[in-house]
Amino acid sequence: MDKISFEDFKKIMSYDITKKQSCIEIHFCVDYYDDYQTSWLGKMLDKETNKVIYWFGLTEDGMQAYDYDSFDEFVNAKVFCGKSLKEIWHLVSLVSIDASDVQESLQFYLSSKTLVH
Repeated sequence: MDKISFEDFKKIMSYDITKKQSCIEIHFCVDYYDDYQTSWLGKMLDKETNKVIYWFGLTEDGMQAYDYDSFDEFVNAKVFCGKSLKEIWHLVSLVSIDASDVQESLQFYLSSKTLVH
């Protein structure tokens, strides 16, 4: 498991998924939070609206799944026992990015020319 900076996380999530009709899927856990040991987050296109959405799938039972229209809403939503992803980022460990090794995927996203600014 890897910890990355919030700035690098922002860069990953700024990748323009609309050009390649792709998605971003990050498997992660949160230190000291038993409920969030097998959690997911990502960015994808909503099939109905064709707009980008940011999402959480925090628990395996699907009871804590949330969608957001903007990155800002997403990282500031108080979905972790009253705290936001931004507030607890220092506790977040990444298991994989797009079902691949974190460091390899990180290099792809950080060197990508298709970041949205």
